[in-house]
Amino acid sequence: MCAMTSSLRDETSPPGPAPAPGPLPNTVVVPADEDPVSEAGSELLGGPPGRRALLGVSWWTPAKFLALVVIATYLVGLFQKAPCYADGWFHGATTQYTKACYSDIPHLFSGRGFADGGRPYLDPIPQGSPDMQYLEYPVLTGLFMQIAAWLTTHNGDLMSREQWFWLVNAGMLMICAVIAVVATSRAQRRRPWDALLFALAPCLALNATINWDLLAVALTAVAMAYWSGSRPVWAGVFIGLATAAKLYPVLLLGPLLVLCLRAGKWRELGMVFGGTAGAWLVVNVPIMLANWKGWLTFYSFSQVRTEDYGSFWLILMQAVRNGQHLESLNTWIAFLLVGCCLAVGWLAISAPRRPRFAQLAFLVVAAFVLTNKVYSPQYVLWLIPLAVLARPRWRDFLIWQACEVLYFLGVWSYLANISDGKHHGIDQQWYHFAIALHLVGTLYICYLVVRDILYPDRDPVRWDGSDDPSGGVLDGAPDRFVLGSARGLREDAGYAEYAPHSEVDWLAPDPDPEPEAHPQAK
Repeated sequence: MCAMTSSLRDETSPPGPAPAPGPLPNTVVVPADEDPVSEAGSELLGGPPGRRALLGVSWWTPAKFLALVVIATYLVGLFQKAPCYADGWFHGATTQYTKACYSDIPHLFSGRGFADGGRPYLDPIPQGSPDMQYLEYPVLTGLFMQIAAWLTTHNGDLMSREQWFWLVNAGMLMICAVIAVVATSRAQRRRPWDALLFALAPCLALNATINWDLLAVALTAVAMAYWSGSRPVWAGVFIGLATAAKLYPVLLLGPLLVLCLRAGKWRELGMVFGGTAGAWLVVNVPIMLANWKGWLTFYSFSQVRTEDYGSFWLILMQAVRNGQHLESLNTWIAFLLVGCCLAVGWLAISAPRRPRFAQLAFLVVAAFVLTNKVYSPQYVLWLIPLAVLARPRWRDFLIWQACEVLYFLGVWSYLANISDGKHHGIDQQWYHFAIALHLVGTLYICYLVVRDILYPDRDPVRWDGSDDPSGGVLDGAPDRFVLGSARGLREDAGYAEYAPHSEVDWLAPDPDPEPEAHPQAK
């Protein structure tokens, strides 16, 4: 892709007639041209690029640069885990909490039978409970863990083998991080530099090696990139694979359903649903046939879990119900999640302008995170690429990340407090405050995304006349179905002034033969 400096700054644009509506197809948006925080940060590197700067035409393409940046961020995270790698995971009950360097990975090497050569889903785990006799992870994550176990040395004591297992997983997860950032940069090809938000995210460094979530994050990002490239079958395949690694990616099918309904893209919808189902079945059916009970453990264990760390349900149980578990918790969660998804669907159908795919994807996954019975610190990784595509603004992104970093520190400090009699760290009330920070930070981004949907002129992606750069077949497509109130809102809001020309034709059978230029392009 030929990259030029942004043509969005009047003072550097050559004299002449006003540009045509919408963005030029061969330009790349430079964040320093439109984002105040990015512009201020660019001063560290000499300021925003000038008119004659060539971006992306040399060896330093955005993808290569982003890959190096995300590796650097990832290595910072590995350094942060160094106290635990040395001894915190193995000696003392609270060191891994007081140093905030906890990871599931070394503990599950022996705790899930990999150290003894156990096969996930086929062999029972050592000292398993009645509710969890087999590995409690989805199949593709179990395969990822098994590959890492095969690559782990069989020599040495258990501690050295656990260290090696963590290192192998860390290397494999770093590859996932690189795939995720490159795919995110390609999901909105005119805005590849927005992926720097992911590459430099503080929570990526802190949470990347706590668990195996980056596998699903990478597969989901690839699915988003394929959908952006108008390849719905492959998008569906990777959504299916991501769902086989973690449950949340299946929620992306909901936004695609309502958006394709509004745009009349039934064929593409069927292709993405078919690809999802096919890929998921190919991965899961062999394990279903080999040991149904082992395969079912992930789903059955999720059902029997009670209120857990990080959720507002835990606050409700501890602060309101005096430690008594909420009856019918699963029913309450299902009710709230379905209600949130229906609200997002109504927003998609009734908004004055069809929302972007990334906006709705972020909202439904955020709804899942906010209503779930547990919130592990690494779950923030699910939302980071979606937030980058939904609202690429550094100030708001960093506010949200600050809330998540404080929660990250809070949960480990609280676990240190309750792990021994010395009561290091924060107590229950302060931990509830940390949970509240996480909830408020996520709701803040949700509010901004909803506001951008209702007022598209505030959308940082659409302000230059773009429609849905990551929408694939939805980008610039005319609406075929909207609620009656939506059409009135579109016309009352002057929607035709900033809509793609295809939608102007649909709204007004007899448009002006010489439509006025996009107001932001004047």
